[in-house]
Amino acid sequence: MNQSPYILYSDGNGNIFEDTSLYAVGREGWDAFPVPAEEWIELPAGGNLYELPGRKGIGIDVKTGGMRLCEKGWAVAAFIPPAHTGLYLAAYETMPDAPTLPLFCYTASGWLDNKFYVPAFRIEQDIRQEFIGYDETKINFGVDHLLTAYPNNRLVKHLAENCCLTYRCPAARNLFMQRWECPIPTSPACNANCVGCISFQPEDETIVSTQDRLTFKPLAEEIVEFTVPHLMNAPFPIVSFGQGCEGEPLLMWETIRDAIIEIRKHTSRGSININTNGSKPDSVRALCEAGLNSIRVSLNSAQKHIYTPYYRPNNYEFEDIIESLKVVKSFGGWTSINYFVFPGMTDSDREYEALRKLIRDTDLSMIQWRNFNIDPDWYLGHIGVTETPELIGVKQMMDLLAEEFPKLKFGYFNPPIERIKGNYEMDFAH
Repeated sequence: MNQSPYILYSDGNGNIFEDTSLYAVGREGWDAFPVPAEEWIELPAGGNLYELPGRKGIGIDVKTGGMRLCEKGWAVAAFIPPAHTGLYLAAYETMPDAPTLPLFCYTASGWLDNKFYVPAFRIEQDIRQEFIGYDETKINFGVDHLLTAYPNNRLVKHLAENCCLTYRCPAARNLFMQRWECPIPTSPACNANCVGCISFQPEDETIVSTQDRLTFKPLAEEIVEFTVPHLMNAPFPIVSFGQGCEGEPLLMWETIRDAIIEIRKHTSRGSININTNGSKPDSVRALCEAGLNSIRVSLNSAQKHIYTPYYRPNNYEFEDIIESLKVVKSFGGWTSINYFVFPGMTDSDREYEALRKLIRDTDLSMIQWRNFNIDPDWYLGHIGVTETPELIGVKQMMDLLAEEFPKLKFGYFNPPIERIKGNYEMDFAH
């Protein structure tokens, strides 16, 4: 691009317009910044635009070059689809009576030459959650097939009726298309109280969770019943404990251990993964001994004093997370962090140094650069950040890490065993 796109605004009735008197800018931390022209890309397929009620967009005046508010309507932000990482948040000023935003990501957006633009880039070539790749006929057939095949399996019923058909979870939809990564929610309870939890919010909170949490404890037999056929038949198969519709899977580690042992009696194919907060290193060790292949630990920050007020852990500490990553690595397993990217915090000088230490200390295999689904003002308030720190820039930080740690992989999804074992850049179209 030779110039920045123009700012977008909403009339409050779902209609979005451009204001050609203002160039769009981005936000890092609390502050607005110009976005380098080369960092804007066309809004990818599967992306959406949101109006931000009670908020007025900030832009650069086309004539004066100064920053000012767009007074024509509410600010607009973009949701960017999986496999893409945003580099700047939407820039706006929040009015006193503005409602808290729901748990989505709020990337900057703009309009130029009849196209929507966002400051982002594709971090991952894997097509497993491509919007265009889902076939409703195949999904519905798969739902009917699995519900008929396993009529008494509560977990299959939950994945079909809640995750796939109600919430349209991409992982669940892939399960019923009999491909790639199969989700296995296992725990109705959690040992953290995350500010931005997507499956449970207290009654007195100003936002609601985006989905309902699992309400029962699955049996190992229920897990084994549908995961073994998936591992045996799906292309590039993964089975993953720990999903957005549950609590912390390590609280159900005995059940998971028993399921892994039984799964591996039937097939050696594919990868067994756990998505977790990493809070119980001893339980992680037991799972590795049973045959766990990979772990993904979710983090909002590599700094304990920023991690703790967001996760609000019960009976575990930040150090346990580091130990869990070390344990999996000691068994030759694959270790990832599910790293919540928040421009203005993720790319601060201090965060960069803390992340470098974490990578070195754990010999980390991969960073999954995920967009943080949270109201930016609300989040910064909860972790007690009142000023924007010294910043490197998200893309610049990635470049520095890639240079320092050439073996460290960047991506968005848990890799299948075929990638883990060497063909990391495999052809995803087939």
